[in-house]
Amino acid sequence: MKYILCYCCFFIVFNSIAQQKFSKEVSLVTDNDLYTSANRDRYYTSGIFLSYKHLTKVKNKNLEKRIFDWQIGQQMYTPNKPIVQNISQHDRPFAAYLYGSFGIKRVYKKNKILNTSIQIGVIGPNAKGYEVQNFIHDIYGYREVTGWKHQIKNAFGLNFGTEYIRFLGKDESNVLDAYWISSGNLGTVHTDFSSGFNFRFSFTPLQNLKNSIAFNTNLNDKSTKYNNEIESFFYFKPTLRYTLYDATLQGSFLNTGSDVTKELVPFVFDMELGFKFSANRFNFGYVFNYNTSKSKNLRYTYGNKYGTIILSYFIH
Repeated sequence: MKYILCYCCFFIVFNSIAQQKFSKEVSLVTDNDLYTSANRDRYYTSGIFLSYKHLTKVKNKNLEKRIFDWQIGQQMYTPNKPIVQNISQHDRPFAAYLYGSFGIKRVYKKNKILNTSIQIGVIGPNAKGYEVQNFIHDIYGYREVTGWKHQIKNAFGLNFGTEYIRFLGKDESNVLDAYWISSGNLGTVHTDFSSGFNFRFSFTPLQNLKNSIAFNTNLNDKSTKYNNEIESFFYFKPTLRYTLYDATLQGSFLNTGSDVTKELVPFVFDMELGFKFSANRFNFGYVFNYNTSKSKNLRYTYGNKYGTIILSYFIH
């Protein structure tokens, strides 16, 4: 009898949670190669992103939802070892990019999403990569990083981004679905284009594109017909990227003469393999990321791996 009561309580609590509506979200996302290996600390080595998202009024009759996304982010890059002092051994430049961004997510009724964004920031010493990486190393008890004096020089960053997501299909039980994803960036820091697929798998029916943590569309208020539901799923996202320009590798055309610059590899294969879970006010996720070499003449030519940890909190 007590097991039946426990089950009933569990069901009632989580069923009530699933009927709630949250229209705002605060999230912290961190990338680090330490999340995949305690010994790996190279290339794209760290990213920190703090975001605030909120639902806004829909004025277009074709839209299901419109979401504004405000973000502060920092990305850091190092050679094969962050303690490399000899400039001749820098197989890629030290570089950091610090920015603030504003994005608009348009969720269409016909199962597609269009994201647009603008970033304004800086690369170089003003992005504080040296200070942040040393702080992280102090936490883990690693050696002080060296070589940042040869990092990419200061330059203004202005980037525009767009992403298009379209539903492709699902199985009859709705535990497996697929999406086509295409994106592009144009600006003084990154200029690239990519296209690929996103496959989701779950042991329970999946939420659709218009109301899922998979696409950051699970914000709702009285004007939407959805509630914030409990979700858990695995996903696999392979994409192919073509890069025209990367200031963290080549140096900025706005401030030439960096001590170390490298030639980029135009075509890069990216892969994400992750798990995401949401219940009540919280959203959690872990992602394993892999990409082939982004630059020529790297010491390690078999690509780069890093992990992503996602923490979000929803607000009415």
